[in-house]
Amino acid sequence: MKYNQAYERVQQLKKFYKNLFWFGIVAAIIAIRNYYRTGDFERSIFSGSIILTIWGIILIVKAVKLFILNEEWENRIYEDELKKTKKPINF
Repeated sequence: MKYNQAYERVQQLKKFYKNLFWFGIVAAIIAIRNYYRTGDFERSIFSGSIILTIWGIILIVKAVKLFILNEEWENRIYEDELKKTKKPINF
């Protein structure tokens, strides 16, 4: 991995972890607020929030992109496709 690629990956990971941290803080604030409104903690957890739902989906997509569909995965797929297209030479 080249330095620029490594630097870019670290920056992406930093942004992801920062977003995850803020998601946790906002989710805790909303859960506490709902608890004080309803008086029931279980109900406040499962009542949900559209903002948290959308934010959670975005975080899941970013996590998949960072940890599963990363550059190594892409290179592996390229290599597999190249192996499939290689035809043996018959002499």
